[in-house]
Amino acid sequence: MFSSIKRSLILVSTVVLLASCSQSKSLLSEIEPKDTQAVATVNPSEAVSYDSYANLLGQYLDERGFVNYSELQTNRQSLDEFNNSVGSVAPANFLSWSEDEQIAFLINAYNSYTLAAIIDREPLTKSIRDIPQVWKKEQYQVVGQNKSLDGIEHGTLRKDYNEPRIHAALVCAAISCPPLRNEPYRGENLDAQLDDQVNAWLSNSESGLNIDRQNNTVSMSAIFKWFGEDWIPNYGTNEGFAGNEKQKAALNFISNYVSPEDAKYLKEGNYKVRYLDYDWSLNIHSKN
Repeated sequence: MFSSIKRSLILVSTVVLLASCSQSKSLLSEIEPKDTQAVATVNPSEAVSYDSYANLLGQYLDERGFVNYSELQTNRQSLDEFNNSVGSVAPANFLSWSEDEQIAFLINAYNSYTLAAIIDREPLTKSIRDIPQVWKKEQYQVVGQNKSLDGIEHGTLRKDYNEPRIHAALVCAAISCPPLRNEPYRGENLDAQLDDQVNAWLSNSESGLNIDRQNNTVSMSAIFKWFGEDWIPNYGTNEGFAGNEKQKAALNFISNYVSPEDAKYLKEGNYKVRYLDYDWSLNIHSKN
């Protein structure tokens, strides 16, 4: 999973690293070995604090997971405090965490930096897509490295971890995104949190999943179209379901989160597969 240059950190830290691949371009692929004495003083068990992030999520989200960007823009100290901590995490600490802790950290980093990208603009944008190159050009500090939002999502999370449920947790500040969770993701609770997020995402018939038996159509989020290959390793199947390889894998995954009757209907495959229109309007709190 991790690149050969990461493995050099073993020489200057006491952490035990996961198995690595020499050609991987993961989060820490550009990290050079640091000063031995400085790295040796790092406490590998020290985790980032999510307190400030938890406070702002509780304060500025509504029941739909939409954001009161105007108030957050005026009172952004908690967001900046958390984002600063994301950048200051030591590489040895990150590598000492469990895979679930790493995934939780990176999801939180992506979502918090997306919030920052929105409130950094005045007046507030009507859509994140109106910010030029927002996913590729803007750079943020993550474990001491400059990373874009695409770098966090596609270059690290999708590349280094086999966990397609991240797509229910990464929120790109659009109405058709999954809802922003009102609490930080944490390694010890990640599995339950991701399952809960998938349920919340798919329960929205306008942006998650719409099973229309009358017209024999199953419409799902365009996210399954854009990143459908992420479900193939765990959910790819030639038995039942409709559509192409990506669609079958996505529907096999979805069948675990619907009623038994709907799961049976999906597996029978007697329907057309469609994708829901994606609303890129800002997921802005109604009070804004």
